[in-house]
Amino acid sequence: MRRHSAQLTHQPDVLPWLGANFWSRTGGPLMWRNYDPATVREELRVLHDHGLNMTRSFFYWPDFHPQPDRVDEELCERFADFLDAHREAGMGTVPTFIVGHMSGENWDPAWRGNRDLYEDVWMVGRQAWFVSQMARRFKDHPAVTGWLITNEMPGYGRIYQVDPPSADVVTAWAQAMCNAVRATGARQPVSLGDGAWGIEVTGRDNGFSLRDTAEYVDFVGPHVYRSDTDRPRQHYRAAFECELAAVTGQPVVLEEFGLSTDTVSAANAGVHYRQTLHNSLLGGATGWMAWNNTDYDDLWDQSPYDHHPFEMHFGITDSTGAPKEPLRELAAFADVLKAVDFARCSRTDAGAALVVPAFLERGYPYSRPADRPLIFTSLHQAYVTARAADLPVALSREADGLPGEASLYLLPATRQLTTRTRRELARRAAGGATVYLSFCSGEHPATRGPWFDDLDGLFGVELQLSYGVAEPIGDDVLEMTFTEDFGGLRAGEVLRFPVAGNEDSRAYLPVEPRAGRVVAVDAHGRPALVVHETGAGRTVLATYPLEHMAARTARVNPDVTHRLYEALAEVAGVSRPVTVADPHVSADVLVHADGRRFVWLVSQSPEPLVVRPSADGRLHGLSDGEPVGDVRLDGYGVAVLELR
Repeated sequence: MRRHSAQLTHQPDVLPWLGANFWSRTGGPLMWRNYDPATVREELRVLHDHGLNMTRSFFYWPDFHPQPDRVDEELCERFADFLDAHREAGMGTVPTFIVGHMSGENWDPAWRGNRDLYEDVWMVGRQAWFVSQMARRFKDHPAVTGWLITNEMPGYGRIYQVDPPSADVVTAWAQAMCNAVRATGARQPVSLGDGAWGIEVTGRDNGFSLRDTAEYVDFVGPHVYRSDTDRPRQHYRAAFECELAAVTGQPVVLEEFGLSTDTVSAANAGVHYRQTLHNSLLGGATGWMAWNNTDYDDLWDQSPYDHHPFEMHFGITDSTGAPKEPLRELAAFADVLKAVDFARCSRTDAGAALVVPAFLERGYPYSRPADRPLIFTSLHQAYVTARAADLPVALSREADGLPGEASLYLLPATRQLTTRTRRELARRAAGGATVYLSFCSGEHPATRGPWFDDLDGLFGVELQLSYGVAEPIGDDVLEMTFTEDFGGLRAGEVLRFPVAGNEDSRAYLPVEPRAGRVVAVDAHGRPALVVHETGAGRTVLATYPLEHMAARTARVNPDVTHRLYEALAEVAGVSRPVTVADPHVSADVLVHADGRRFVWLVSQSPEPLVVRPSADGRLHGLSDGEPVGDVRLDGYGVAVLELR
């Protein structure tokens, strides 16, 4: 299966976007009132000297649009100088038009009143007018490399948790805004700046649908600031959201990510940047914009910093302009992008598909939005497990009919499938694929158990459930003992999984084997893993919610489920071009247009490691070309090598 890796531009002389969201330290969001050309140029020089080639910039809406039919000419002159400063530094910028939300506070133009930003026709017209005015003024400046309509509009237009607008209204608004840019003759790529927080990525409906707005935008821009109880899951969070955000096949730019150094140590700030950058690259991102360029120590009495003080220290430089660890990691990442000529690289195909249930993004009648967090977290955990198994996976969406063909289909802790998908999976198994599903009862008492037809026929079992009653897992650790060889797992081998979940999901599926054969049992002799040979392929049923239990467990990774995924890959005949025996280290490959292959080794160990990768070729150093055997990785370190 193809793995998403669309570049924003296919022009070989254009670099991928690597930059920072930019507010000058002279004023933060109020920088245009206190604009200092010399300070801006110094700030840009530091960024450029560390390999950054662009910024994301902002028209602070209350200042630039002080009256419904007027823009502030003096501020526009300052922005023109700002663009000139980028050109002098050899950098570009992506201006953002409707900036009424920033860093924990919302600001309105004085004339807005209580008008709705999406449905009030006059208000939509004023936004479109402002967008067109600014685009017309600056579209021909060589420093402008793209446009964003807003900054995190879901948190500004309406607070989506309380009163989300409908998708048709948001899509019409997005059409009007993007058309306002293009009507000026501007040819740079355009996107919304909404954070990709809509239903296809998060499972939460905020009105912004990537599918619905795809017709009007040129790229998708996730903003990722989530937290977790497990460090590898945290390190792969941005990558996973980039994979989900690629639902439309458009380029994915990690438009915002970062952290406040008020909340972490300097060293761990560097680790977060290193892991986020490299893992999101391997997850299909082809552009990056850190949040943000500088600290603001002198703005402590100015909103939003007076009530969100940690927002003062998201900078990749400190308030004097000196680089912090995140900027050093960005510089190292820039060197890697240059060394591999990243603009001409793409991801390798994957033999395994991670199936995204349609219930994540579609509101079927009488299905519950509350089921979606379980779907998201189980998929996220499965993605991390696949990384530990060095198993390249492509996301395959049930809502799209499972496009593409794979040798292995992974359905982690999957409770809900449509009837059409169940039949399609049976057809693919009979045609030679391996279909794996782990049972999950769900986290809510209503309609417990599997929500798809004929589980018995698909897996060659007879389920023994009682209506409405979850079969509780009484053990704190699941011991899965293999009764016969399965892939690389040997008869007698025991895998141990920590048990977790609430009273509804901490449950197993009691079955009796029929056409299927039991290849592993639990500590009570009950079937834990059942294989059903069907046609040229097979189905594999885990009777425990392995990925859900791991997702609900802190500090669990590398979870032992990676051993099962490795075995599934072997049984299914899935190629893993590079593998590392230690599950703390994941391996993946990018391919250059000229045929060169580059290997990424990413460590999730806090301690230094020495590993010897196994590959279908010889590894060589990226800089010196010398053959490489053992590879030393620092704690949470990354190594990039060439595979010949």
